[in-house]
Amino acid sequence: MTEEQQNNERQFSVQRVYTKDVSFESPNAPEIFRGEWKPRHELNLNTKINQLDATVYEVVLAVTVTVKVEDKTAFLVEVQQAGIFTAQGFSEEDLGPLLGAYCPNLLFPYAREVVSDLVVKGSFPQLVLQHVNFDVLFAQHQQQAAEQAGDAKPVQH
Repeated sequence: MTEEQQNNERQFSVQRVYTKDVSFESPNAPEIFRGEWKPRHELNLNTKINQLDATVYEVVLAVTVTVKVEDKTAFLVEVQQAGIFTAQGFSEEDLGPLLGAYCPNLLFPYAREVVSDLVVKGSFPQLVLQHVNFDVLFAQHQQQAAEQAGDAKPVQH
């Protein structure tokens, strides 16, 4: 089979995009509103892939934003933005970047919107998350996994 024939048999589609879980906490309100606003932001991202059947996958992008002023948490936002995707005819080698980078790239704008809306509704200044390059993050994760696998080689005596 030629590469062109193989590419013609590949099918990818988005079945659904949805918010799976959301949480907003402002543990130090209303006191946090009374001080000077000099926030420090921390962003954590995680991706989870669940295979639903032979060619259907759920990809969940977890976004956690913690904002502190001095040592007090101003707010904490957690969003799990998910999508159901059909991926047919892809090799294992191609499926990893598709589900681990391309799908999170599709989901991130939705998660960013949810985070921004929750922050504003919590009476804080708007927070717009900057674009994230999931291709680079996926490549770094693959490299770290390969290095760890290399470190885990059995010691010969």
